[in-house]
Amino acid sequence: MAFAHLHVHTEYSLLDGACRIERLLDTAKAMGQTAVAITDHGCMYGVVDFYKAALQRGIQPILGCEVYVARRTRFDRVHELDAESRHLVLLCENETGYRNLIALVSKAWVEGFYNKPRVDLDLLREHHQGLIALSACLAGEIPRALVRGDYEGAKNAALEYEGIFGHGNFFLELQDHGLPDQKRINPQLIRLSRETGIPLVCTNDCHYIAPEDSKMHRVLLCIQTGSNVDEPGGLEFGSEEFYFKSEEEMRALFADVPEAVENTAEIARRCHVELEFGKTKLPAFTTPDGSENQDFFRRLCEEGLLHRCGGNPSQEYWDRLEYEIGVIAQMGYVNYYLIVWDFIRYAKSVGIPVGPGRGSGVGSLAAYCMGITNVDPVAYGLLFERFLNPERVSMPDFDIDFSDERRDEMIDYVVDKYGADHVAQIVTFGTMAARGALRDVGRALNIPYSKVDLAAKQVPFSQKMTLDIALKQSKELREKVTADPQLQELFDMARKVEGMPRHASTHAAGVVITDKPVMDYVPLAKNDEAIVTQYAWMFVEELGLLKMDFLGLRNLSVIARAEKMVRQSQPEFSMETIPQDDPEVFAMLGEGNSEGVFQLESGGMKRLLIQSQPACFEDLMTVISLYRPGPMQFITQYVESRRDPQSVRYRHPLLKPILESTGGCIIYQEQVMQIFRDLAGYSLGRADIVRRAMAKKKQDVLEEEREVFLHGETAPDGTVLVDGCQRRGVDLVIAQELFVEIEKFAEYAFNKSHAAGYAVLAYETAYLKCHYPREYLAALLSSVLGEAAKVAEYSEECPRLGIQVLPPHVNSSGAGFTVAGKNIRFGLLAVKNLGRGVIARMVEERRVEGEFTSFYNFCKRMASKELNRRAIESLVKCGALDGLGNNRREMLLNLDTVMDSLEADKRRNIEGQLGFFDSPDAAQSGEPVLERAEDFSQADKLTMEKEVTGMYLSGHPMSAYAALYQDGQYARMDQILQSGEEEGSYQDGQWVRVLGMVSGVRRRTTRQNVPMAVVILEDMYASLNVVFFSKALEQYGGLLADGTVIEVTGKLNFVENKEPELICNEVSRPQELPKNGAQPQKHVRPGLYLRFPSQEDPRYDKAMKYTAVFEGGVTDLYLKFDDTGKVLRAAPKNRVEINRPLIQALEKLLGEGNVVYYGPKG
Repeated sequence: MAFAHLHVHTEYSLLDGACRIERLLDTAKAMGQTAVAITDHGCMYGVVDFYKAALQRGIQPILGCEVYVARRTRFDRVHELDAESRHLVLLCENETGYRNLIALVSKAWVEGFYNKPRVDLDLLREHHQGLIALSACLAGEIPRALVRGDYEGAKNAALEYEGIFGHGNFFLELQDHGLPDQKRINPQLIRLSRETGIPLVCTNDCHYIAPEDSKMHRVLLCIQTGSNVDEPGGLEFGSEEFYFKSEEEMRALFADVPEAVENTAEIARRCHVELEFGKTKLPAFTTPDGSENQDFFRRLCEEGLLHRCGGNPSQEYWDRLEYEIGVIAQMGYVNYYLIVWDFIRYAKSVGIPVGPGRGSGVGSLAAYCMGITNVDPVAYGLLFERFLNPERVSMPDFDIDFSDERRDEMIDYVVDKYGADHVAQIVTFGTMAARGALRDVGRALNIPYSKVDLAAKQVPFSQKMTLDIALKQSKELREKVTADPQLQELFDMARKVEGMPRHASTHAAGVVITDKPVMDYVPLAKNDEAIVTQYAWMFVEELGLLKMDFLGLRNLSVIARAEKMVRQSQPEFSMETIPQDDPEVFAMLGEGNSEGVFQLESGGMKRLLIQSQPACFEDLMTVISLYRPGPMQFITQYVESRRDPQSVRYRHPLLKPILESTGGCIIYQEQVMQIFRDLAGYSLGRADIVRRAMAKKKQDVLEEEREVFLHGETAPDGTVLVDGCQRRGVDLVIAQELFVEIEKFAEYAFNKSHAAGYAVLAYETAYLKCHYPREYLAALLSSVLGEAAKVAEYSEECPRLGIQVLPPHVNSSGAGFTVAGKNIRFGLLAVKNLGRGVIARMVEERRVEGEFTSFYNFCKRMASKELNRRAIESLVKCGALDGLGNNRREMLLNLDTVMDSLEADKRRNIEGQLGFFDSPDAAQSGEPVLERAEDFSQADKLTMEKEVTGMYLSGHPMSAYAALYQDGQYARMDQILQSGEEEGSYQDGQWVRVLGMVSGVRRRTTRQNVPMAVVILEDMYASLNVVFFSKALEQYGGLLADGTVIEVTGKLNFVENKEPELICNEVSRPQELPKNGAQPQKHVRPGLYLRFPSQEDPRYDKAMKYTAVFEGGVTDLYLKFDDTGKVLRAAPKNRVEINRPLIQALEKLLGEGNVVYYGPKG
């Protein structure tokens, strides 16, 4: 092969390049091309992915980048002079070039970013070695000069670049995409080459793979610019020739300069870079006492074990610890453990709350002994091999939770300890998932929103969903797409862009720490102010770098704040010493009273708690693991096993000790590993490899391991490596059935170590709620200040526990919610115009000088504490100054006068001079007499409270209608909003009726110049956007005045990444306030309808078991039997809560047409 593409933009030239790496390399191989370059715009995001994929196909990867060169220096940022930058293609000839390219691209982002990441000539001079440069496309400096007729300028630039890179390392790049400018300058580039001796090279600026992809590429550009294909003047390339051409096509284009084609192969021959995978590059760790790291590590583990086990560990613990220490040392991860131990030790030393651990690391006894985790892995059967497998060398990964309020301090600590250039966060990419691809492409193709929205909503919303899977699963969707050419085009185009990266952002938790500067290993970028690696986390790990997940967890802040409040009355209280088996805690959870409890507060989880009645910590682990889309099918079996343990049947006696705690269900990944060990004689390390193969559906591995599982494995010398089930006396039929069952459910199996970490936090939050409800709810409410819906949700829980949430007050409140006797006091941080500093000064003033005695007294004492008028106004409006002698209207009327007077007093320094208020009358009381006025109405007070805190404090405008919500006559808006975030009572497209008060109207005009409005409607629990299209707006617009209470019937509209909306169909005013809970007349019988051939149908019992899982809702269940024609309503106790898992499970069992849900239509 005598040609190689050296100018190629993959999907990592975000929303511009469309050469998807896999297809690109498959195409190159099919064409017989043996080398291909990656030259994305200004970044190296895709380099490792490209490198690995190329080697897998036997193709030589040429690593490069098309960089942007600043017109002046990379530090200049004057728009008129520096907005334009020039392109330059850089290719790595060797490892030195690769390191220099990393440095160039990194500094372009970190130092030179201005519209684009820019290098400059000084940087190129500093980092030129090992690089081959091409003059690039029409946006290169030399082509730009030639286009504007500046031949001498082009020549000087060419000579300067050759001077930087050296003769033979800089090439003049010829391109021909049929563009007039290229036709004009190519002869001049050839002339330049002849005059200067700078060699020529030809490239095609590949932005897509095949000619027919040009429209897809234009769609990508429209997505990037927010335009559509019908708009004139949009960004486009002016040609359809930017595809991955064959050698024959390139030779035909440049027949007059064959050396330009030959030079591509010569450059490819010169370029050879090998990336190093799997070699760990841990930072150095120096022990505090100067001892050897291995000795220090062992000492920490052994002393920690003695501490954890009360000074008398059993032999089982010593043996397990010795085994782990040996594996950790053998695999070279002693420093890894010490690095993690060090920053967790630091966090605890400065009072930063640290989580009990999450992920497979919780299964390490060494980590438990060192204080890295806080769950005993031996007590709960957690497996070390799930974390660190001696038979599969891979980087361990501790995920550490810190208080969300102090996570940044931990990043600061590792930066200070290891150096800013040794620490970076990690990039992540938002991709165009199935629904998102449809919406993006629909906008770009200018397809009506309603049609795109309808199509997108018919694609199930799940993590692994693709458009192909959606079409395969839904006959209705297939038929609609086939029948509508516009939808066909939409899906065809969306499939082409589906899965492409859309934008780069910062990984929520990932941090990389290196022994040498990060830039020595991976390129860096800058996202906002965060320095991030340009390689995603999996590639960072594969390159052997230390990646940590520093997660910020709100619940840790809540637990710490609650613990601090409890200590105010019980100084000896500590979360470290709470009992782990408190029956009162489990009784509370068994009643479903888990609002605000970590992981256990959703409606479905509450039902599962009621049904399963957890009685110990391990039960909580199981419940947390079960309530997820995959294992949810086992809920019925698990609940039945809880009620009747004798009903559980095991395929083999050896399975009982493994599966007994989970009711005979395979729920944990660790159970899969134990089955392989106990029944077939696998080592746990090998069992974990098989489990991973099952989860990833590696069929070649599974077929091989199936035989080993059944019959065992013997070495050539006759040594038995694995017994196999048959050799261990397990019936082969049972063994085969078991392998199929394990294979089926391994993908859904949950990490038991992870479940244990979550269960610790669930138990701790439940314990606090059970025994210290005021402190816990005060801490919980403080954590959601600023989230009005959450504050309302948790405030609603307080009265059920006999706790009143008192409004804020300057004599009682702190920054957050606080305990006030048997009640909770609202926090001042929720009040607008008040910062933490002002609140702290107010609390300190109150502590030192006593309570504020009047409005004037408050103003006078706080005037010197930088409390301005707007802040005082907010305090008055929210009621925080009530009860100090004046009503709210009086305080607002007199505020200016009081503040002016205090300001004047401050300026007067002449002793004895009277102030404005210093009349003889005032002197007797020490305070002026303020002007009196009638107070605001209750409605006005509520409006002002909402204005300054975002919620109503002393009541609610809709409280008169409370009985209607409690009786279920109207849908609650908070439950609608929750259903948009998780499985809940409401679904997209469901008809509902809501009652609320208009609190805002946004009128606008559609693209078709038709008026519409979005109305903010509030009930007692939340607010909801109600969309009024033109017909509804015309009909009901007169009812949309602020403060008006209306009843709206309409259809719910759930769109991903957006709060649910209600599409208005009908509006009315409530006739009168309800009396004695009288029910309004219903026009339909809402409910869930299931259809069976007869009651004897075997699916009937199974369907009733499914619905039993979701009992306790408000939706009636109707059963239709074809043989009798009857429709029976199930007993009230069988009412269900509607959610997606239930509907999907029933549809899978009975067929889509036999499961129908009708929501209330008013």
